[in-house]
Amino acid sequence: MEVNRLDFYIGLSLALSSSAFIGSSFILKKKGLLRLASKGSMRAGQGGYAYLKEWLWWAGLISMGAGEAANFAAYAFAPATLVTPLGALSVLVSAVLSTYFLNERLNVHGKVGCLLCVLGSTVMVIHAPQEEEVVSLTSMAEKLKDPGFIVFAVCVVGSSLVLIFAVVPRYGQRNVLVYILICSVIGSLSVSCVKGLGIGIKELFAGVAVLKEPLFWSLIICLIICVSVQISYLNKALDIFNTSLVTPIYYVFFTTSVMTCSAILFKEWLSMSTDEVVGTISGFLTIILGIFLLHAFKDITFSLDSLPLFLRKGSQGFHRATSRYPAPATTAKQTLL
Repeated sequence: MEVNRLDFYIGLSLALSSSAFIGSSFILKKKGLLRLASKGSMRAGQGGYAYLKEWLWWAGLISMGAGEAANFAAYAFAPATLVTPLGALSVLVSAVLSTYFLNERLNVHGKVGCLLCVLGSTVMVIHAPQEEEVVSLTSMAEKLKDPGFIVFAVCVVGSSLVLIFAVVPRYGQRNVLVYILICSVIGSLSVSCVKGLGIGIKELFAGVAVLKEPLFWSLIICLIICVSVQISYLNKALDIFNTSLVTPIYYVFFTTSVMTCSAILFKEWLSMSTDEVVGTISGFLTIILGIFLLHAFKDITFSLDSLPLFLRKGSQGFHRATSRYPAPATTAKQTLL
């Protein structure tokens, strides 16, 4: 895909600004939720909606909306292989800002895990094939009728209902993955709705009477429902858990869910080469490793400054262990040999 240099730099600037806006939105929302908690209001994690009266939360929502709009516009100027991976920078922006404005800390394991999540997601996106071209709501409707996508959509809705009504009451307050999984799988459907609406808006400007199409309004209703669910459970995750933990995990699962949905809806996997398959699998395994580091060692106080101390303790323990077991005596046969 060839673009002139001006379009390239416009797309790059839009993608970078999108990451900055989206990364900052998590911090603003978290700040608003913390202010409400300090006032004694019912927290979002407990089912409260007092955040709707907090201007910081609305600033975060507007920031996220601006970021998504910039990201959408970036695709019009630069290749998707440039714009999509840059979305990972929002994770780094959020992690850096949280250390300054929320006094949150990531240990070495968390930082390495965050980096691995970003690298793995980037590798997956780079090696993902280009989606099939859809230029009208009619062709989009045919895609949505595909049995594979119908099964996927039913699984998403069914698993989300199970998580909401069965898993959330028991584990929602203790496990960050519960809320994130709901946001991610529902988010895959919301992105599909956005794609369809984008096609409809293009046709509308071209003079096609898309406002008479039931699919256009169905996509709007579906998008409103999906986004409402996403916002609600993302707020609960931000209210209960560390922002530096929520942001990278949400990015990883959301990206994976969207790529899976796009592959099923647009049949991207039919054109995948061996290199793309290997790259996608490698990226996914890297993501799993990053998530493990983020979760398994999140409560361990460990930094680069304390690394020499840990190494010294490890070396002393090794010497003590070996001193308990003296070397075996050399036999006469071994001496002769």
